[in-house]
This record gives sequence, C-alpha cells and structure tokens, in this order.
Amino acid sequence: MTIASLDEKQFKVLLKEALVELFEERQEFFAAIVVEAIEDIGLANAIREGRKNDFVNKEAIDAILAG
Repeated sequence: MTIASLDEKQFKVLLKEALVELFEERQEFFAAIVVEAIEDIGLANAIREGRKNDFVNKEAIDAILAG
C-alpha cells in the first residue's frame, strides 16, 4: 500500500480544481444555493426592519384581509 502526501500548495491547487469542476458540472445546484442565501438575507433584513416599527393590532390585519 502506497501513501501519497501533498504539500500545502499542491493541496490548494487540487482543491481549487475540484471546486471549479464541481461548479461547472452542477451550476444549477450552486445557483439554487445562491438564490436561497439571497432570499434568507432578504427575509432576515425584513424581520430586522419590522422589529423597528410599531406592532399592528389583529383587528387592523383582519380588516385588511377582509377587504
């Protein structure tokens, strides 16, 4: 049995090549991850912004929903 060893520079080159290959082969998968991350950031920002304002009472929400 042979054990291979890599120095740090070789390891980084191989890792970068593997990641580039993954990105190229699974573009739609990584695009979905990016979209999800952006949506999560937007939701977190909306929650944070909503916490700065006053709460709306239930009656006001019911009136809006009732039309």
